[in-house]
Amino acid sequence: MSALAFALVALTLAGPVPEMLARASWSMRAPRAAVVLWQSVAVAAVLSAFSAGIAIASRLFVPALDGRPVTDEVRALGFPLWLAYVTVFAITLLIGARLVIAVLQVAIATRRRRAHHRMLVDLLGAAGTGHLRIIDVSEPLAYCLPGVRSRVVVSKGALNTLSDKEITAILRHERAHLRARHDLVLEMFTAVHAAFPRFVRSARALDAVRLLVEMLADDAAVRVAGPAPLARALVACATGPTPSGALAAGGPSTVVRVRRLSGRGNSLAVATTAYLAAAAILVVPTVALAVPWLTELHRLFTA
Repeated sequence: MSALAFALVALTLAGPVPEMLARASWSMRAPRAAVVLWQSVAVAAVLSAFSAGIAIASRLFVPALDGRPVTDEVRALGFPLWLAYVTVFAITLLIGARLVIAVLQVAIATRRRRAHHRMLVDLLGAAGTGHLRIIDVSEPLAYCLPGVRSRVVVSKGALNTLSDKEITAILRHERAHLRARHDLVLEMFTAVHAAFPRFVRSARALDAVRLLVEMLADDAAVRVAGPAPLARALVACATGPTPSGALAAGGPSTVVRVRRLSGRGNSLAVATTAYLAAAAILVVPTVALAVPWLTELHRLFTA
C-alpha cells in the first residue's frame, strides 16, 4: 500500500498542512526558518506525488507465480485496488505535467514583464548609485526588479518625503530581496501551487510565503537602520503601486509587518524547532514510505 500512502502524504502536504502553517503566528518570530519549513513541505509534497507514481508503476507489473509479468493487472490486483492505483497514477502524471508547464510559464512571463519594465525604468528614470533608478513620481514608492540585470527603483516622492535614515532602511529592504533572490523562492511556490489540483492545494500558502519574504527583508533593514525608521518608511510607501513581477516595500501586508517591528524579536528556540520540523518532513516520510516500494522494485527486477 506504499503507493496510496505516498498519495495521502502528498495530498496532506499540499492542503491541510499549508492551511495550518498559514494560520500560525509563531512564523513571525522565525521568518527564515518558516520559509525553510514551507520549502520542505512543498518539496516533500512533490516528491511524495512522484513517488506514488513510481510505486504504482511497479505495482502494475505484478509478477506471476512463474516469475513472468502478469498482463491482466485487473485480475491480479482486484478491480477496486487497480482502479485506485490507476486514479492516483493519473493524478501523479497530471501534477508532473502541470508542474513543468507552471515552471516554464511563471519563469517566461515574469522575466518578460520585468525586462519590459526595466527598459522603461532605464529610459525614463534617472540613474543613481549602482542599480538604483529614480523615477519622477510624486507618490512615495519603492520596489525592486530582480534578475541578472536587477534594479532598485524609488520615486522622487519617496526621496522628498522620507528622511535619510528611512531611505537607508527602504533601500536595504529592497537590496535584501535582490541579494537573497527571494523572487526565485516565490516562483517555486507559485509553480507548486499551480501544479496541484485546485480542490487539493491551499489558497493561503502563497500569500503566507510572500509575507515571510517581506519579513526577511524587513529584518535586514532593521539591522542597518533600526525598526522605527523602517516602520515609518513602510507606512509612507504602503499605498504605492507594485508593478507585476516586482517586489515592493509597501503593500497590503504593511500593517502586519509594522506591528511585528514593535513586538517581540526573533526567537532562536522557535527557529530551531522549525528547522527540525523541516528536516523531519523531508526525511521521515521518505524513509518510512520508500522502503516498501524499493523492496517491491527489487523483487520485480530479481524475479
